[in-house]
Amino acid sequence: MQHLALLSLVIDEYDQAIAYYTQKLRFELLEDTDMGGGKRWVVVAPPGAKGCKILLARAANELQQSRIGNQTGGRVFLFLHSDDFEGDYNNLLLQDVKIVRERTVEEWGIVCVFQDTYGNFWDLIQPTNKQ
Repeated sequence: MQHLALLSLVIDEYDQAIAYYTQKLRFELLEDTDMGGGKRWVVVAPPGAKGCKILLARAANELQQSRIGNQTGGRVFLFLHSDDFEGDYNNLLLQDVKIVRERTVEEWGIVCVFQDTYGNFWDLIQPTNKQ
């Protein structure tokens, strides 16, 4: 059996990224290990996540810095499923997170698109059925 354990998200600075994801999106900081030489192993995830987690990876060179916030060429990059869309949506509004596309009700669930502090696009989705 295989599963995705981590997804690397390129960021510019560890502490600011940790603050954003833990305070604005209410993620949990699961690990913050000093790897030496200014490098850290920083893992965050939504509360209670059992699947894929996010490794916050500080850009190490100009090429990586050029990808911060645009790892997918402007497409939605991350898909955050919720069992409380209204609560999570209201938190985004309360935290002044930029909503790029307002919520809509689709056949498969409720969705909105938001942009994180780096410019990455996220779908917040409450599926109508388990997906």
